[in-house]
Amino acid sequence: MPETTKKHATIKDIAKKLGVSTSTVSRALSDSWEIKKETRDLVLKAAAELNYHPNPMAIGLVTKKSHTIGLCVPELVHSFFPKIITGMQRALSEAGYTILITTSDESYETERKNLLLLKQNLVDGILISTTSESHRNAALYDEILGSGTPIVFFNRVCSKINAPKVIIDDTKMAHMAVEHLIRQGYGKIVHMAGPRDLDLTKLRMEGFLSAMKEFGRTVDESSVIDTGMFIDDGAREMEKLIRSGAKPDAIFAFNDPVAIGAMKTAKKFGLEIPRDIAFVGFSESKSALIVEPALTSVAQPLSQMGEVAAKCILDKINGRAETYPATVVLEAALNVRESSVRIR
Repeated sequence: MPETTKKHATIKDIAKKLGVSTSTVSRALSDSWEIKKETRDLVLKAAAELNYHPNPMAIGLVTKKSHTIGLCVPELVHSFFPKIITGMQRALSEAGYTILITTSDESYETERKNLLLLKQNLVDGILISTTSESHRNAALYDEILGSGTPIVFFNRVCSKINAPKVIIDDTKMAHMAVEHLIRQGYGKIVHMAGPRDLDLTKLRMEGFLSAMKEFGRTVDESSVIDTGMFIDDGAREMEKLIRSGAKPDAIFAFNDPVAIGAMKTAKKFGLEIPRDIAFVGFSESKSALIVEPALTSVAQPLSQMGEVAAKCILDKINGRAETYPATVVLEAALNVRESSVRIR
């Protein structure tokens, strides 16, 4: 007699064997929180006995879930977002979800295309850190939420949208950074600000201004420079300051790349850091630790931010009562290093 191939079982076969519904089997196979451990163990045992091999598309049709989370971030060049993604992947993997990563390259148009792509791929939810022009896609965020796909913002958020947000207190940390420079005894302090339309720019600006006001420092139009967010931006504006003869005693930069670009230019012109000019950055990139002198910077709990954002989206997807408030504010820290400690 010809040898026959053992037939693969289906979800229906498992359900029939155990006397349960196909939806119960599907949820058990996808490790849903709704299924008791005892039931899941019985389903897995029956699946093995019946030679069941899961069909992801079939499971998705039954549960109405793809068990995939879409992610949109501005870039993956620096260490900032990869560290957040590591935290996300840990939390999502434990819940049986995979993550589909896209990058916007700081373009709101690319971000829009990515969001539509994620939606077309039937992701169960979207995690997003927006571009510097988040207001341009606000209507799309609302449209996606209205269609039933949950969104959780992290780090860079769109304040206009009513959706969970995972952030730090940027105003508080900027205030702390500037207060540090003031207490070190630096006179003229300049803030190299980020893109005007970015919420983070406004929040860090508020922190700069509140610290200057608290300590009775004069703020005029030369105290804040619209710079940008990249190394070249910091380098360009620092050169302008030096050539104009308006060199300040200290710089509080929107982020580390801006600070590092400005530091490189300062050294190129023969200035000694921090004796001639001090620097403080924000977000503590790997570069902050290897640049000379090491850069004082605000460190964010990146892995925790990723984990919390992932758990927020899982709560939304699974209809659980939210574990976290609508806006989660995580603790950050100012790590003081050689770039800002005044040489007495």
